[in-house]
This record gives sequence, C-alpha cells and structure tokens, in this order.
Amino acid sequence: MERVNKHNSKLNPNFINSWIIEPLSLCDDLIEYFELNTANQKKGVTGGGLNTDIKDSIDIVIRPEKIILPENEIFQTYFEKLFECHSDYISQWPFIKTISQKYEIGSFNLQKYTSGQHFKKIHTERSSIGTLHRVFAFMTYLNDVQEGGSTYFSHYDLEIQPRKGLTLIWPAEWTHAHRGNILRAGSKYIITGWINFCK
Repeated sequence: MERVNKHNSKLNPNFINSWIIEPLSLCDDLIEYFELNTANQKKGVTGGGLNTDIKDSIDIVIRPEKIILPENEIFQTYFEKLFECHSDYISQWPFIKTISQKYEIGSFNLQKYTSGQHFKKIHTERSSIGTLHRVFAFMTYLNDVQEGGSTYFSHYDLEIQPRKGLTLIWPAEWTHAHRGNILRAGSKYIITGWINFCK
C-alpha cells in the first residue's frame, strides 16, 4: 500500500462555528445557578465513569425533563439562544437539512474547573453505539479565562480560548477530537451537551 498525496481543495472548513450569545448576563445567571445548587454538584464523569485522570471537573448534570421546572427557567432562556445559533449553523450547511428536520437536546452539563483542572484526554462526543444519536456538540463559555483553560481540537491544531458568551457548535464525530487544556488560574465555567436525532 502506498499513501498518495492529499487532494487539494480551495475549501477547508473545520465545521466548528461560533457565536456570542446575548445578553451576557445569561452567563452570570447560569454561574449563579451552579453555585447555588451545591447539592447537585458532583465530580465530573465520562462515558467510562469517574476518572479524574481523564476528566477533572465539578458538574451538575441536568436531564431534559428538568428544564420545565419553575426553578430551571434559566435553561429555557439559554436553549432559545442556543437554537438561534443552531439555526444559523444549519443555514451555513444546507445539506444538514436533508438528514433531519428535527433535533432534540439530551442531558447536558454545567461544569466548573478550578486552577489545575481540565478535561485531560483527547476524546470525541460520538464514540460508541450508545452515542450514535449525537449529531452536534455545543458549548458556551460562561466567563473569561485569562490563563489556560482553552479547548484544543487536535486534528486542526486549533486552540479556542474561553470568552464569556462564546458559543461553539461542532460535529459530534471523531474528526473533532478535542480536550480541555489545563486551567492555570481562576475558574472556568461552561454549559455543554449534545444536539441529537429525535427518538
């Protein structure tokens, strides 16, 4: 077998799109929710369970049916803004409309990282039969981070620094393997999850 030269293209998109959601006070409200709900905070887990050698964070996991509870109205507001981003994403890649017209949000996480913590392992959001329903991943940085804490997409050698309100959507596929770089100082808050095929 012989490896041939890569085919050249005038277009080389990475399919990672970003927006700043508004109002930015929404980010403050989500951080406040996290800090007030200490009883629901747990060490972050992955599909393989709890392993701080892979993921070192504190999470609040929220199931979709919990969004409608009166104390969780902030999430309804957030997802209205996220769906605006998602609609814009799809408008940029019309082929997506031929795959599905409807999507849904699965469980999602509010996460906090403190100095020295990060999601250490390069990983992808669709990696087994159990995650095949995931089409996109989303993430909103809830605060500015000055030292470390960036998200690194290894196949693109792309590093994205957290900025308050910066919202990313990308394909939940191996092509978008990534990790969180180590946080050097302060705290980093995000809300993250998946946009799925409807069941």
